Amino acid sequence: MKLSRDGWAGLAVLIASLVLFWLTLGLKDSPLVPIGPGFYPRIVLGVTAVLCAWLVLADWRPKPPPRQAQAVNYRMVVLMFAVFGVYVVALPYLGFRIATFLYVAAANALLDAPRGARGWARTALVALLTAAATYYVFEHYLTVLLPRGRWTDF
Repeated sequence: MKLSRDGWAGLAVLIASLVLFWLTLGLKDSPLVPIGPGFYPRIVLGVTAVLCAWLVLADWRPKPPPRQAQAVNYRMVVLMFAVFGVYVVALPYLGFRIATFLYVAAANALLDAPRGARGWARTALVALLTAAATYYVFEHYLTVLLPRGRWTDF
């Protein structure tokens, strides 16, 4: 069994992640700050290393016979970029919370059209939870200020 290009790329990024993770261990902690300068880089590099190891292992195992190639839906790709573009333009006017809710709801509805009231309720719930969770994490935990809407001041 040999690695494909994905496996070799995963192996290269795995090695780079482990080397950079090892280099963060030499960063000196400040007594004035509860967490040191290497805390967040270690999280990102650790997750990257785990995912790359998973990629290498998945690429290394025997592969099933190839299936018929599916047609690429270029229309959907263009549509997703357009929806994201509208989200970026709407962000300063509607604010992060409302624009993110609308973007996630629209993207979910386009990717898998809801069937009936229950499907629309699920789409709205996913959009609401996504917007609320990202807002809470960035505003309250990471103290990153997110855009407030000019029209909504929300």
